[in-house]
Amino acid sequence: MSCLRRRHCRLMQTATPLLVAGAGPTGLLLALELCRHGLRPRLVDAAPGPSPLSRALVVHARTLELLDRHGLAHAFVGRGEVLRAAGLRLHGRLRAVAPVGRIGTGLSPFPFLLTLSQDQTEQLLREALAGYGVAVEWGTRLLGLSTEADGVTVQLQRGAGAVETARTGYVAGCDGAHSAVRHALGVGFPGGTYEQVFFVADTVTEGLDAPGGARLLQISLDERQFSAFFPMPQGCTRIIGLLPPGVAPAEASFEQLRPALEQLERIRVREVSWFSTYKVHHRVAEAFRRGRVLLLGDAAHVHSPAGGQGMNTGLGDAVNLGWKLAAVAEGQAPERLLDTYAAERLPFARQLVATTDRAFTGATSGSAWASWVRTQLVPRVLPWLLRVPALRRLLFRILSQTGIHYPDSPLSQGRAGRARGGDRLPWAPEPRYEPLRQPGWQLLSLGKPTAALRTWAARQPLPLTVVPPGQGEAAGTIYLVRPDGYLGLVAPRFDEPQFSAYAAEWNVRGMVPDAGFQP
Repeated sequence: MSCLRRRHCRLMQTATPLLVAGAGPTGLLLALELCRHGLRPRLVDAAPGPSPLSRALVVHARTLELLDRHGLAHAFVGRGEVLRAAGLRLHGRLRAVAPVGRIGTGLSPFPFLLTLSQDQTEQLLREALAGYGVAVEWGTRLLGLSTEADGVTVQLQRGAGAVETARTGYVAGCDGAHSAVRHALGVGFPGGTYEQVFFVADTVTEGLDAPGGARLLQISLDERQFSAFFPMPQGCTRIIGLLPPGVAPAEASFEQLRPALEQLERIRVREVSWFSTYKVHHRVAEAFRRGRVLLLGDAAHVHSPAGGQGMNTGLGDAVNLGWKLAAVAEGQAPERLLDTYAAERLPFARQLVATTDRAFTGATSGSAWASWVRTQLVPRVLPWLLRVPALRRLLFRILSQTGIHYPDSPLSQGRAGRARGGDRLPWAPEPRYEPLRQPGWQLLSLGKPTAALRTWAARQPLPLTVVPPGQGEAAGTIYLVRPDGYLGLVAPRFDEPQFSAYAAEWNVRGMVPDAGFQP
């Protein structure tokens, strides 16, 4: 019996192979990824039940691509609203409009920005999990944990009941910025808190429509006040703004802000369904993994809401870790595969925090220079820039997270043309993304595969898909695609020793027919 299989047998003697703490979007998608790869996790959350609050609002293209592997993307698009254009306001008037409706055409099967409230995102993910027979254990707190070489012991409490001591193979902390898992590990969370206090309100608002009745994302660049207006499904609008000086956050209400906001922006707010105040933090955990315990989403990183990156980054964490954790827990991959999670996601989190920090500071600064940039320069320059195709594509890659890549990961090897190991599988109009709906590694041959490639793929076994080369790709190129849709090994032609060495190092395999489970 191999060492991988012996470790798997010891693990399966525990009560549950995996515990996911936190049933927000990150925890739900991680549980779904584990189910997809044949493991049924235990999913707990300290909250008494699902949150009805809308919270995160933007679902980006890369997230939709990842959800499409579960067949969920079109359900998300059906419930959400595609953002058609963005407008800049000044002194209560719309001064500039830039079309963004299909800004990523030719770059993704979902070339747009989608608005969908977080409670709807969570509902869709819970419904998908129910298909695997997995439900959230609400009202269940993690009180503590201790790690050993072959498992983790956790203390859980449901409501005011007795404390349960449970044994599990791995713990994933998806339990938010105040993560009990992170605190139990003693992992630091360095960073800071911005001094400004913000408010958020979900409303029905009149006076924002552009000519022709279009509903736009509108950002107010007034010298005195920062505000943003996000179109939501069913004719609603989310308003985000700075809490005025002299208003105590704990006592603030929308009625205190209404007169000044309506006068300044020349709008009328007819209904308010949710109002809250908050401060923005920027922090990244010192480590994303300690032995058999891992951190994801807001438990690992928090940052400003600039660009709508927060929830999408947590969902990206879940997909990156899910297949790796399942493979290691099932004894199908070496333990060091889990090290690649932090190697890939921690640098991106640090870069994201730095980038959103600069954008946030520029948007909210009260300096004369920042005010001039917001009110004079941006309204004149930004609409023109967004009409330049190359700049539109660049902006889409950054915002949509389709530009995320892992060139320095131990999993990333090889190069062919512009593609290299660690890149997202290049999208093209032919159905090269459809094979990704099948769990496990995939082989893509650009053009007719050689007999040697077919024989090697059958021996692994690995599904082999033949697609025509796209723009900038050469016939004969071979992509060995990871289960999360990123390129592991890239080669201009099939070389059996190279591919066999890579497959042996990471125990590469497709999904065997009897893997997984049915509810």
